[in-house]
Amino acid sequence: MKKTLRLDKDELEILRDFERGEFESVKNFREEKHKLEEAAHNSLQKDKRINIRISSRDLESIQKKAAKEGIPYQTLISSTLHRFVTGKLKNV
Repeated sequence: MKKTLRLDKDELEILRDFERGEFESVKNFREEKHKLEEAAHNSLQKDKRINIRISSRDLESIQKKAAKEGIPYQTLISSTLHRFVTGKLKNV
């Protein structure tokens, strides 16, 4: 039995663009990859430590959400703060 691949809207758009030949190979791929990896490392490096006080209930909720996501709760907190300061955190 063959599985059907389900793609979201963005993935379908990328697939259509690829099939139309709208992607080009990157010249000097290894060099470009190295530059991008270095930029990501430099911009995402965690070099400061903070201590905060939050309620036990909030911490327990955060830990449960992190467990569902399969990530450490500190990573969830850091990621959420990063999305907030970059304007990518959306209100529900």
